[in-house]
Amino acid sequence: MAASPSDRKAAGRDDIPARRLFVFNGGFLTQRRLRRILALSGFRPCLGRPGPEDWVGVWGQSPTARRGIAVARATRARVLRVEDALLRSVLPGRTGGEPPLGLFLDGSGVHFDPASPSELELLLAGAALDDTALLNRARDAITRIRALHLSKYNAFDPEAEVPAPGYVLVIDQTAGDASVRASGATPATFREMLAFAQIENPGARILIKTHPETEAGHRGGHFDPGHATGPVAFFDRPVSPWKLLEGAVAVYTVSSQLGFEAILAGHKPRVFGQPFYAGWGLTQDENPVPRRERRLTRPQLFAAAMILAPRWYDPYRDRLCSLEDAISTLEAEARAWRDDHQGWVACGMRLWKRGHLQRFFGRPRRVRFSGDADKAAALAQAQGRRVMVWAAKAAQAPPGAARIEDGFLRSRGLGAALTPPLSLVCDDLGIYYDPTAESRLERLISTACDLPEAELDRARRLIARLIEKGVTKYNLPGAGLPELPPGHRILVPGQVEDDASIIAGCTGAERTNLALLERARAENPDAVLLYKPHPDVEAGLRAGALPHGAAERLADVILPGVAAEALFPAIDEVWTLTSTLGFEALLRGLPVTCLGMPFYAGWGLTRDLVPAPARRIGPVAPEALAHAALIGYPRYLDPVTGRPCPVEVVVERLESRERPRIGAMNRTLSKLQGLLASRAHLWR
Repeated sequence: MAASPSDRKAAGRDDIPARRLFVFNGGFLTQRRLRRILALSGFRPCLGRPGPEDWVGVWGQSPTARRGIAVARATRARVLRVEDALLRSVLPGRTGGEPPLGLFLDGSGVHFDPASPSELELLLAGAALDDTALLNRARDAITRIRALHLSKYNAFDPEAEVPAPGYVLVIDQTAGDASVRASGATPATFREMLAFAQIENPGARILIKTHPETEAGHRGGHFDPGHATGPVAFFDRPVSPWKLLEGAVAVYTVSSQLGFEAILAGHKPRVFGQPFYAGWGLTQDENPVPRRERRLTRPQLFAAAMILAPRWYDPYRDRLCSLEDAISTLEAEARAWRDDHQGWVACGMRLWKRGHLQRFFGRPRRVRFSGDADKAAALAQAQGRRVMVWAAKAAQAPPGAARIEDGFLRSRGLGAALTPPLSLVCDDLGIYYDPTAESRLERLISTACDLPEAELDRARRLIARLIEKGVTKYNLPGAGLPELPPGHRILVPGQVEDDASIIAGCTGAERTNLALLERARAENPDAVLLYKPHPDVEAGLRAGALPHGAAERLADVILPGVAAEALFPAIDEVWTLTSTLGFEALLRGLPVTCLGMPFYAGWGLTRDLVPAPARRIGPVAPEALAHAALIGYPRYLDPVTGRPCPVEVVVERLESRERPRIGAMNRTLSKLQGLLASRAHLWR
């Protein structure tokens, strides 16, 4: 990626000489995220009387800003205006108290006030904005934000229905909004806008869209249901702005950010105020700003407003970051809220799993637990919740329950040893290891080739990082790789034989480790077979040990305790039943033969010895498979901050060689499980 001015500032170093920023608003001192972004940007909030060399910090044009401006004039200090960036948070600050993901720090003006040019306006008016790499980043980010249904606030279900297409969209704003006042607009301006929408679109349906803070009951708007007469409808449901814009034939706004998003969605909105995005040839301006004469493209407008001007914050690494990282953060947080805001009832979950589930799924509303399917269904219906169940116990859950399982980058340690997971999947269709029914992962794989190129590039970078750092599912410390015989080396990974992936995914004659080894030897009599027992079986926690002498008879080398990542450079191919090690081998470009039907088989990437479901239609590129399995399907939890996070953060955590702490109770329980390996159903 090309380095932009904001990216260079995004180093976020603490050794920048801090400029004193005198503040007269308590929020600058009480909001930790706000203070941190300022500090990383070189400002130190403080109290007292500034001097001419100091700065005074004010929040936009809030009522408290007048105090700071008066002090700055009296002391000849410079004014730094602080405002939220255009991707803020999941919930509005007034609703959930969520901190902003990014800020505009402006020493010239405020981006929404045309009275004097802000730093953003100066960029739009005078910056070159012709760098190919920068504009490609802008195009990719626009595509990604639209595909992920991200906006300033994100507390909505992207699947929520919007009215049938063909309407004219009139955008309301909150009464007293600073951007409305700065544009010189009044309630009469909004009534005029509605009248223009009706006059210019005779006979068309008019849809008035309320502001999210009005929907939440925090601040009134300029319209109410009383304005819904004749062809005019009042729409106050939380929906994706991108779906709403997709169905619109025209867009009218005063100064709403939704007008900016309308431009990105391909509209030329009719603008009755003077927002930052007006006056550049991309809007129809009722009240133009005379000094704005430059003609810009959509990517140029976006690059200045979203890449160059804001300071974006990375909460996982505590640093300033690029827009791309900010999008990944908001993607993870929005997905968690959208999945969980109704609340969950977890049915039949073992005690040791409940804490992990609470951390993953219990942020908006705490997870309720029930051991009985009927009680779980009744509780969910009474409280408007959804039901979840561990995938292997789905038959004991109410119909329609979402299935939960470990993800493919799980932890540094075994699940059977009760190591907490860093990734879980939540599947509302089926479950990835069961090919007899469609799963959410299968659907993601089938559509992954249509992903934007930027998303496929993200998957390629992820694959390269996994290979470089040797990150796998469990990331166990391993014994050194012994000297291996020369020849064509085939790795045969053992599995837990009562694992659900074998029960559901093995329809042929081979359903055990012994049968797998026998078939591999029969079809490859001259190859060097390397047998790697499954870590859970080696640890005595699960069933799957071979009969005495069988491994020595069939395999040339047995590799107990050898880490998976150490093996890949030394082998030529993999034979497996359904092991995720086969998926990891595919990412490394190794041939894989499957005797079962794991999620990665049947797409043209593997040699399949059993029939694939007809709905699996290949070929699928490895990066598309990786995106579906590692980015689109699982949810991740950062073990350091306890927050939902992107996959890249979990990969960094797994690169660390520190083992997670496991409580004394879980250590004792895991040892008992070893004694009950043949009765795993008692504890799984």
